[in-house]
Amino acid sequence: MRRLLPSAASLIVFEAAGRHQNFTRAAGELGMTQAAVSYAIRGLEDQLGVLLFHRVHRAVELTEAGEKFHADVSVGLARIQKSAEDIRAKGRETNVTLSASTAFASMWMLPRLNRLREDLPEIDLRIQTSVRDLDLDEEPIPLGVRGGDPSQWPRYHAALLADEVINAVASPAYIDVHGMPETPADLLQHSLIHLEEPVRRACDWTEWFGSAGLASPSQGKRLAINDYVLVVQAVLAGEGIALGWEHLIAGQVRSGALVPVGGHVLKTGHAFYVVWPRSRELNAQARRVRDWLLEEGARYRSESPIWIRGAG
Repeated sequence: MRRLLPSAASLIVFEAAGRHQNFTRAAGELGMTQAAVSYAIRGLEDQLGVLLFHRVHRAVELTEAGEKFHADVSVGLARIQKSAEDIRAKGRETNVTLSASTAFASMWMLPRLNRLREDLPEIDLRIQTSVRDLDLDEEPIPLGVRGGDPSQWPRYHAALLADEVINAVASPAYIDVHGMPETPADLLQHSLIHLEEPVRRACDWTEWFGSAGLASPSQGKRLAINDYVLVVQAVLAGEGIALGWEHLIAGQVRSGALVPVGGHVLKTGHAFYVVWPRSRELNAQARRVRDWLLEEGARYRSESPIWIRGAG
């Protein structure tokens, strides 16, 4: 290519001259002299070994070869220009979208939004919630939060945000009325609120009691809700006891709005991760949001344990 064409600049001059059919107007557009345009075109013709323009009195016309070459050069330069504009726009884009569950968005992100604005004031974060994990390869979304095993997501990079740690929690009002359950067995006599996750895998009471060496609770009267945010709202309203994911409810436990009960903590061995596609590079803004999320995760993990009862 370098032996065939003298420079990319000559193609730009040729495209302008062919479009205007006039060296003087091309020179004005490009900020060159008419002589410089003429010299560049002559050099290109010498390099290719063919006339690209017919020179007539005070005018030029593309030759047959020149017309074909001009059509190809115009298309090629237009594509290069569009690609360069897209890359520049992407580099300057201030919007970053994060895909996450409603629970993560409302219980992890919302309490931290002020800190995000302080740390990254020039970035506009858009949180897209859904009942299932979106395919970031198919969506124009750079970042996501997922729970589970990263080996199951070979198309994504994954970085640890928080381990999955689960305790039973109740409101102080519920405890005042029904008493404090001291052991997992005590919980069997209480009103348990069940999360019926429609798509994502989620630990349930059967798994939690099993980790404490107890059989599953009976299927008697129960309150089942398919949205974890509403599960927590029901607990806060004193409707019963539910499983609490530590990284989501840490703030409410610290404030005393929720109280760990039952004296047993389940560490599932799973975790929650920030993920991003291997198929494309993150732009500068998305990298900053990713790094901020990971710093928040490290901050959270370094804090003292919030559970005031039992180590499981």
